[in-house]
Amino acid sequence: MSRLITAFVALTILSIPAAPALAADYKAGSLEISQPWSRATPKGAAVAGGFMTITNKGSAPDRLIGGSSPVAGRLEVHEMSMDQGVMKMRQLKNGLEIKPGESVELKPGSYHVMLLELKRPLQAGERFKGTLTFEKAGAVDVEYVTEALGATSSSTHKMH
Repeated sequence: MSRLITAFVALTILSIPAAPALAADYKAGSLEISQPWSRATPKGAAVAGGFMTITNKGSAPDRLIGGSSPVAGRLEVHEMSMDQGVMKMRQLKNGLEIKPGESVELKPGSYHVMLLELKRPLQAGERFKGTLTFEKAGAVDVEYVTEALGATSSSTHKMH
């Protein structure tokens, strides 16, 4: 009888659908960094974008001021915007402010981290390490998920 109960419990547990894997969330002081991701790059590409959502759960503003990654020579904080019908990109030399109680989404066509001087192509499905540097919260290590070339969001966002 106990074998039958054990087998029933095991089958019940195995039949429960697994939850989809979600990208890890990271904390730096009062900041939460959700679902860092990037896009695959073609062979020979020198740059890639890094995307994520940063939420400030604290009572004081903070700034994303830079970072690094072993896959790139340097990492900068950038913004893309429309200016008289022309898409322009510029480095945010003073960083990106994350106000208290607010979230900032870094996404294609908007705010993002720019991985410059890529040391190798990024391939869909791979993960790579990076460090984000904040003015107050300091450095936090993250892991980016690489999505397909041309992806507009992380596949982990699509699973929610």
